Amino acid sequence: MKNLKSVIFGTGIAVAILSMSCSDKVQKTTASGLNPTAFDTVINEKPIKLYTLKNAGNMEVCITNFGGRVVSIVVPDKNGTPTDVVLGYDNIAQYADSVNSPSDFGAAIGRYANRIKNGQITIDGKTTQLPTNNFGHCLHGGPSGWQYQVYDAKQLNDSTLELTMNSKDGDNNFPGNVTAVVTYTVKGDNSLDIKYTATTDKKTVVNMTNHSYFNLNGDPTKDIKNCLLYVNADNYTPTDTTYMTTGETAKVENTPMDFRKPTAIGKDVDNFGFAQIKGANGFDHNWCLNTYKDGKGDDTQVAASLYSPLTGIKLEVYTNEPGIQVYTGNFLNGTVKGKKGIAYDKQAGCCLETQKYPDSPNKTQWPSPILAPGQQYNSHCVFKFSVE
Repeated sequence: MKNLKSVIFGTGIAVAILSMSCSDKVQKTTASGLNPTAFDTVINEKPIKLYTLKNAGNMEVCITNFGGRVVSIVVPDKNGTPTDVVLGYDNIAQYADSVNSPSDFGAAIGRYANRIKNGQITIDGKTTQLPTNNFGHCLHGGPSGWQYQVYDAKQLNDSTLELTMNSKDGDNNFPGNVTAVVTYTVKGDNSLDIKYTATTDKKTVVNMTNHSYFNLNGDPTKDIKNCLLYVNADNYTPTDTTYMTTGETAKVENTPMDFRKPTAIGKDVDNFGFAQIKGANGFDHNWCLNTYKDGKGDDTQVAASLYSPLTGIKLEVYTNEPGIQVYTGNFLNGTVKGKKGIAYDKQAGCCLETQKYPDSPNKTQWPSPILAPGQQYNSHCVFKFSVE
């Protein structure tokens, strides 16, 4: 018989943890070592599960519908050894506890990924005040953004999971009833294909992304400084001391922001002689992708890549979005313990977040995040893995 324990965490999320008694059958662990029963629970009266997607090439992706979070990605390394390449937790309790283990690990971020200045948006002359949760700005949809909400899940087949978010008008003060769908598909070429769509009944802003922290070394005790980063971008968007974009774009040429050739992250990630890196304590910036031209993104071209010489694993990123936020885990400090009890220290992972530019609602010179009734938001991101 299952025991039911109710827990209330800091965000006000009600969680019913279902703990298995000794007499219950223990479910087989995933290739990444996860026990699916550690994710079986109910949050805000909605069931939570761990979903496993696979292909014939020994790739496995595990996702929970709590926050639409990618919990693990297993791909073969250069020796054919199955290797988990993302950070995360091995139980739902840690994901749901935003006080003791706050994170965006692997989340399908919404409504608006990244920052909105002073938490204010103006649509058709009407200004709306959003909650502020990061240096006076609204970050990742606010303190109870979609990463801390429950998506309705439907596993379509062994390789595809469809997640739906029905976000009500006024959710974190954002206008409009929005229905957003995230479709994760593991494909035969060892890629994780992510499609986002959304509709609204009132003009609003939408900007979704995936917030996986990649460590292609396959060992989070080894930081990502050795990994080679490539970003197909001639420009980036500088930020002020509150991590907010200034509204200008700047050339990467002759700066530490130039990754137009694969370059070790560790070469300049701690180069505090460069004001942008000092201000962000590493890389935490949006690059303006060359793959986006004339209002359209080409998701057949490589937007960015990451490579570990240690494992030989290479990740290529494709997207139709205009920007990509590269974040090198600068706020990780060893206090958070993830899968297998490993403490995540600074630069234990690198995020590659395809997106609209930060604070686009307030900077009309940039691609617009406005979604109106009758329109459909469409965003596409592919994380493709291979071995070199």
